[in-house]
Amino acid sequence: MSTVKLTVNGKAVAVDVEDRTLLVHLLRDHLNLTGTHVGCDTSQCGACVVHMDGRAVKSCTMLAGQADGANVTTIEGIAKGDELHPMQAAFRDNHGLQCGYCTPGMIMSAIDIVHRHGGQLDETTVRQELEGNICRCTGYHNIVKAVLDAAGRMKVSQAAE
Repeated sequence: MSTVKLTVNGKAVAVDVEDRTLLVHLLRDHLNLTGTHVGCDTSQCGACVVHMDGRAVKSCTMLAGQADGANVTTIEGIAKGDELHPMQAAFRDNHGLQCGYCTPGMIMSAIDIVHRHGGQLDETTVRQELEGNICRCTGYHNIVKAVLDAAGRMKVSQAAE
């Protein structure tokens, strides 16, 4: 057993876990943050994507101990109170989800894509960047529309801050 200390969604936590515990299980099983999903356990589907120190990571392939001292943001931590994050609002408004299982990881990946590419996003780039996220319900058309819409919203939101 080891104690892992990290900040999750702005809150400092310390959790005793077995050394083999994956970050996704620390989040889901120990902190009850179940928005981060386990889809494949092999890094293929992207349902488990969270942000660690500002970068998107697949939490099913990281040991919890690797996140010791890190700042982790999950899907539960991106809204500001009742106000959805611009990416969440764009997914809602563009019907970028169906069953919703992949949506948290897709949204977290998409936020990272926008942060890395900023205003240089087009449909081809979004589709290439989302290759590590699998949605079994859609043809990705509305997901791509949502990401492109949110990129504009995020730029406006950042300018207002």
